[in-house]
Amino acid sequence: MSIITDSKGIARMASTHPKPEYPRPDLDRSERWLSLNGAWDFETEDGQTTITVPFAWETDASGVARPWLEAARYRREIAVPADWDDARVVVSFGAVHHRATVSIDGVPVGIHEGGYSSFEFDITAVLAAGESGILTVDVEAPADKRSIPHGKQRSFPRDDYDGVSFMPSSGIWQSVWLEARGRTYAASVALHGDTLDGFDVEVRIDGDAPAGAQITVQVLDDSLERLELVSDATGRARGFLRIAEPRLWSPVDPHLYSVGVNVAGQDTVTVTGGLRHFEARGEEFYLNGERFYMRGVLDQGYWPTTGITAPDDAALVADIQLARDSGFNLIRKHIKFEEPRWLHWADRMGMLVWAEPASTSRFSPEGAANFEAQIDDMVIRDGNHPSIIIWGLYNEEWGLDWDIPGDPARAAAAVSAYDRLLRLDSSRPIVENSGWAHVKTDLVDWHYYDEHPASWAKNVAEIATGERESFPVPLGPGFFVDKSIYGSFDVPRRGIPLINSEYGGGFTSIERAWHARWQTQELRRHDRFAGYVYTELIDVEHESAGLFTAERRRKDLGGMNPADHNAETVIIVDLVPRQAGTDIEIPVSTIELGVRLSYHGRDVLTGRVLAKWILAGQAVGFVTDPDAASAQLSVQPFVVSAATTIAVPPSASSRHRRLALWFEDVSGAARARTFVDAGPLEGGSALADR
Repeated sequence: MSIITDSKGIARMASTHPKPEYPRPDLDRSERWLSLNGAWDFETEDGQTTITVPFAWETDASGVARPWLEAARYRREIAVPADWDDARVVVSFGAVHHRATVSIDGVPVGIHEGGYSSFEFDITAVLAAGESGILTVDVEAPADKRSIPHGKQRSFPRDDYDGVSFMPSSGIWQSVWLEARGRTYAASVALHGDTLDGFDVEVRIDGDAPAGAQITVQVLDDSLERLELVSDATGRARGFLRIAEPRLWSPVDPHLYSVGVNVAGQDTVTVTGGLRHFEARGEEFYLNGERFYMRGVLDQGYWPTTGITAPDDAALVADIQLARDSGFNLIRKHIKFEEPRWLHWADRMGMLVWAEPASTSRFSPEGAANFEAQIDDMVIRDGNHPSIIIWGLYNEEWGLDWDIPGDPARAAAAVSAYDRLLRLDSSRPIVENSGWAHVKTDLVDWHYYDEHPASWAKNVAEIATGERESFPVPLGPGFFVDKSIYGSFDVPRRGIPLINSEYGGGFTSIERAWHARWQTQELRRHDRFAGYVYTELIDVEHESAGLFTAERRRKDLGGMNPADHNAETVIIVDLVPRQAGTDIEIPVSTIELGVRLSYHGRDVLTGRVLAKWILAGQAVGFVTDPDAASAQLSVQPFVVSAATTIAVPPSASSRHRRLALWFEDVSGAARARTFVDAGPLEGGSALADR
C-alpha cells in the first residue's frame, strides 16, 4: 500500500486501505461514510513509526509486530466532507483493546474501556463539515489482563489457562470509520422477529431533538408494511411491525428482511433482521417449531498474520463455508465478540451461532464487574442477528478460579451474569458457565476430553442416563480433577437440553480424525443429547486440534470426511474400537456387525446398510457392488433405530483394509457413510455387544 505524510508529518493512506467494506451491514448507513482504515502514525516508548489499522500491534499485518507493549498513541488526519454540513458526524470504532482515549486536535471527545465492544463518539461540535483535524487515540493495553476481559489473549503474569492462550491482540483491531447521520438520528435499533409474524422494534433516538421524534419503520420490498412511532421523553420508541406474509429465516432458507428506519425526515438507516424462533422445550431444541439437533464446531477466530482480526471479508466467508462443508450447522465463536461482518455473513449463509463474550481469568469483585459490563454491549450490538441462537457467558469457570462449587461469591457472579443477560434478551437460551458446575442455565453442557474409546463410550452413556454427573478433567500434565456437571442442586437434572459442547482427542491429524468419527458416533447413539460442539474447526498457534490448519488448509484425515459423521443421518457401529487406524483385527471369517442409524430428518427413513472392503485409507465416497447387505431398516426422526446385523465375509487380502459402510434408502440414494478399519491387532477382537 502507498503511504504519504501531510504537512504535520501525520501518516495518511494515498490510495487503497485494508478491510474497505462498510463495517455494520446490519445497521447500514453506507451512503455517507468514510473508512479510516490504513496507515496511522504510531508512537510508543520505542519511538515513532506507522501502523496499519485495523490490525493489532502484535501482528505482522500491522507492520509493527511488537509484543508486550502496554501503551501507544495512534494519530492520523481526518477530514469531514463539505456536503455533510446538514449532518451530525460520528467517529466509530469496531473494537480497541483495551482502554481508548480519543481526541481531535487535542480536544477530548470520549473514553471507552473494554477491548471487544464497539463504541462511537459524536464529533459534530469538534470538527465542522469541510474541516480537517488530527484524530488521536491513546491506548492502554495492560500486560496483566487477568481482571479484564481478554479471551484467549496471553497475560503476563500468566493466566491459569496459559497453556491454551495465544498471542495478545492490542490496540485498534477492528475497523474505524466516520459516518454522517441526521441532526436527530437513530442511535440504535433493536429488531426481534421471534414471534414469526413480524418484528418487535425498539429505536433509541439521539442528536438535536431525541424526544417527540417522528419515526417511520418500513419493510424495504414490494410490501406495504410500515409502522409509525413517536419517541418518548427519553428518546425511545417501541412498536410491532407486522408482516402480512411472513417468510421465516432458517439455515435452509436464510431470508433476511431489510427494514428502513427514518427519523424526522432527517436520518435513514437500513436494519436487517430475520423472522425465526429458537427455544428449548424440555430436553429438546426447536427452530421455528421444528425439532432441531445441534451439530456444532468451536471456532476461535484467529488468523496467522492478523491475529483476532480477519485479514479481509473473504476470510470471514471462507471460514463459515469450511464449517458448512464439514457438516456443521452451528459455530460456537469461542470467548470472543466476532466482528459484525462475520455475523452478517452467518445470517446470509444460514449458519447458526453460539455467541459469547471474552473471559477474564482471575476472580475478584472488579473482575466480575468487568466481565458483566460487556453483556449489554454484546446484546445491543449483536442481538438483531437471527443466526445467533444461544448466548454463552463464562467458560469453564475462567475468571471464577475454577471454584464455583467451593465459593458462594463465585457462584453468585455466574448467576448475576445470567440474570443480567436474561433481562436484556429472553428470546434465546443462555448458558451461564459452559462446561461444568452449572448454577443457573437454560441448557446443561459439558466438556469432556478422553482418548480411551471404552471409557469415552461408558461415561457418555452414563451421562445420558443420568447415572454419572461428573467426569475427569485434565488441568495439567498427569493432573486430573473430577468436575461435576452441576454446581448447584437448583439446576434440574432432567427437563432441560443436555449437550456436549467440547470434545476431541488425538495428537496427530490422523488420530484426531479417528477420535472425531468414533466420539461423535457415541454422542449420536443417545437420543437424550440435544447436540454437540466439536473442538475445533481451525488450528491456532500451538493448538493443533483443528480439522484445518491455521492457514485453512485441509489436513490429512486418513480418508475421513467430517461431513459424514456430522450429517443428518449417521451410521452407528456397535463395537468398541481398539486404536487409531485399527478398529478391529483383520477378520479370517465372516464377521457380524451390529449397526443402527441416528437420523434427524422429517419423515420415516427406510433402507439397508451395505458394506464393501476397500483399500486402507481410501475415502468412502461413491461405492458400488457391496460385499454384504443388512435387512431392511426403518428409522423414525430423532429416535436411534434398533440394531440390525450385517454379515460381512472376510477380505481376500490379509493386509490392512477398510470396510466401507453406507446406508442406501429405498430410492437407491446413499444417505449415510462411515467405515471400519481392519489391521493387525494384539489383544483379540474389538467386536462388542452394545
